Amino acid sequence: MQGEIKISAAIVTYNDGDKAAAAIASILAHCKKCPIELYIVDNNSSDDTLKRIDYIKNSVKIIQLDRNIGFGQAHNKVLDLVDSKYHFVINPDITVNSDVFADVVDYMEKNPDAIMAAPNILNGDGTVQYLPKSVPTFKRLFLGRLSSSVRDEYVWRDREITKPCEIDFCSGCFFCMPTDCFKRLNGFDKRYFMYLEDADLTLRAKRLGKVIFLPDISVTHLWGRGSHKNLRLFVIHLISCIKFLIKWRGKTE
Repeated sequence: MQGEIKISAAIVTYNDGDKAAAAIASILAHCKKCPIELYIVDNNSSDDTLKRIDYIKNSVKIIQLDRNIGFGQAHNKVLDLVDSKYHFVINPDITVNSDVFADVVDYMEKNPDAIMAAPNILNGDGTVQYLPKSVPTFKRLFLGRLSSSVRDEYVWRDREITKPCEIDFCSGCFFCMPTDCFKRLNGFDKRYFMYLEDADLTLRAKRLGKVIFLPDISVTHLWGRGSHKNLRLFVIHLISCIKFLIKWRGKTE
């Protein structure tokens, strides 16, 4: 990379103080080549999330909300605040072990047609975390919970990916976009409280350029699969699926 490229990042927290503290510490420890402006947007946590990150409050910018407005809307709170060249959306259960930010930015700089980029997502034990890469359809969203073959198709489990390639679904747990493009798209669609807002953003981003998966760059994600374990989250996921399918009906494959 030529010179210093300013980047920004946002983490939305809600009752996950331990994970958020670990995520922030790993980011600050490894992001060295690009000046970073890190925002923490707290969705009115009722636990000690803000106390857990208080000791690093001078290194981050904290936005405390008075109610839980959901994942996408909370991320959108930084839209008018950031003036970086590239912006990262990061989950509080992500940790990094190298300067992945510089690596992703380097790719974006060399490939200006890339509008969105995501690294390989790994489990805590280093194994690949297979997340959706195809356009969500009724079959993939609903039958994928029951059929391993449908799920495998959805997440490209049987494909060997050894170099950057285009995808149709970029997980919201960690991705990068040119900041001006994120703003141009008005961030996430506020109609989704949680779930599928990342797929929706991906499809809108594809109108502006390529969405790229970077297999040689990786981060660790302590994936909780909340909607598989919690009835409330399952209902929220179901509602988001319906909203997504209605919005994109006839506009995807």
